[in-house]
Amino acid sequence: MLEPALDFLSWALILTGGVFGVIGGIGIVRLPTFFTRIHAAGMAETMCAPPILLGMMLQSGWSLVTFKLVVILVFLFLTSPTASHALAKAALHGGVSPHDEDVGRS
Repeated sequence: MLEPALDFLSWALILTGGVFGVIGGIGIVRLPTFFTRIHAAGMAETMCAPPILLGMMLQSGWSLVTFKLVVILVFLFLTSPTASHALAKAALHGGVSPHDEDVGRS
């Protein structure tokens, strides 16, 4: 009786994460400046990965797989903001202005 509800909830979470991933990918391609693209990438990772991982946790039940997924989730929460900050700091140090348009476009 509980299994169909868990399946529905897990698939809803996985699809929600997938939608956020697609929206984030569109943002990376469509946004005009380097810093807005960094923001889109960071938000896509923050909004895409947790629902997908939570959906997979519901599918796996209480097991070693769930523990590994929790470790991955914690790792992503710690590294995503750090990576975005490091990229932005390196771009500023390299002379990229936050007001430049179409940086890196060919």
